[in-house]
Amino acid sequence: MTRIFGTDGVRGLANGPLTAELALDLGVAAARVLVDHGDYTGRRPLAVVGRDTRISGQFLEHAVVAGLASAGVDVLRLRVLPTPGVAYFTDALGADVGVVISASHNAMPDNGIKFLAHGGVKLDDALEREIEARLGEDWDRPTGADVGRVRPYAPTVEEYAAHLVRTLDGRLDQRGTPLRVVLDCAHGAASEVGPRVFADAGLEVVTIGAEPDGLNINDGYGSTHLDRLRRAVVDHGAHAGFAVDGDADRCLAVDATGAVVDGDQILAVLALALRDSGRLADDTVVATVMSNLGFVRAMEGAGITVRQTAVGDRYVLEDMRAGGFNLGGEQSGHVIMRDHATTGDGLLTALHVLQRMTATGRSLRDLASVVTRFPQVLVNVPDVDKARCDDPELVAAVQAEESALGETGRVLLRPSGTESLVRVMVEAATPEAAQGVADRLAGVVRARLALA
Repeated sequence: MTRIFGTDGVRGLANGPLTAELALDLGVAAARVLVDHGDYTGRRPLAVVGRDTRISGQFLEHAVVAGLASAGVDVLRLRVLPTPGVAYFTDALGADVGVVISASHNAMPDNGIKFLAHGGVKLDDALEREIEARLGEDWDRPTGADVGRVRPYAPTVEEYAAHLVRTLDGRLDQRGTPLRVVLDCAHGAASEVGPRVFADAGLEVVTIGAEPDGLNINDGYGSTHLDRLRRAVVDHGAHAGFAVDGDADRCLAVDATGAVVDGDQILAVLALALRDSGRLADDTVVATVMSNLGFVRAMEGAGITVRQTAVGDRYVLEDMRAGGFNLGGEQSGHVIMRDHATTGDGLLTALHVLQRMTATGRSLRDLASVVTRFPQVLVNVPDVDKARCDDPELVAAVQAEESALGETGRVLLRPSGTESLVRVMVEAATPEAAQGVADRLAGVVRARLALA
């Protein structure tokens, strides 16, 4: 069977490949796998289900819920809530599975279905394969009193907001005048809870991108579209701005001048805050191979070890869990603070950056300046055999360019996980130098790996 689970659940065009029928079947299959792996003597399994603001999320949510309940699982509907909020309630309510209906930062026509295991962590590949194997199978359906119950969980937003505020050392206005902050909610899952939690934390919050209509999620707002946030920060004289994506599991920031602060810089700010308070596990932070060399150098200079994984927040989290580390993230703005969350949480990340600003009295621009970014160029080379990246002439060309760069840069060749292309990423002392190396290596990739 063709795999339908990608690196972040099942995702695709809603009512295209991702139909109500598939959503229902996934609910049934997930419930059956759940029952196989647990002891539910005397009770039914419990699921929590939340979604973002896409209009397609309404019918997909009902389909997934119907599948779960028809297979004997009780369901609590969390309504619109960020992905990390669903993860939080999966753990806090002792649910056996969590389901998120969201396509994150994708455009509105797409949607997705992601399952979380007990404790609010992502399912491993083996369980996803079991769910896939059960799709469309005949099965013994429960009847009568054995079918699941479905009910709303009313205090979702209030409880999740309170949880986020409790992770702080105290209200953020306790030193005097509150920070003025712009929050861009991407017309997505954080539109209700985001402004509330910022206000509850003691911030003066200016909100944009918080008027979802089911069609406008990520449309010109959010962490993939920062221009409106940059303007709003300057226009309102704000100390900083933060933009989350559609499901609010990532965020990027803007300083008071309107300059972008990326995930590497945010990770550095949080790593230093935890280190200074003695709470950074093993003085180590986990990042990916795409993290800027400037970030790695800054952390090494501060005595912090950087562990680098394959690209993807699931690989960051796997390494954190295996090594007992409590901070990790990606350049894209996925930041995982394991002391407080089981997944990336954009609102949590923003609150703790603001806590660092409040505690030190320093601006975000000053705090982020610890990372001097190396110019980075990424070239995608399509229509090539990505399985042959070990071609001897290509390997030799990469080694020659790396030798020439020395300590002033680095090269990363990465085959795409979903397309027939190879990504060539180069960092160097100047944009021109990085572009030159990237173009030369892209030429070698085309010459050596071209598809017949």
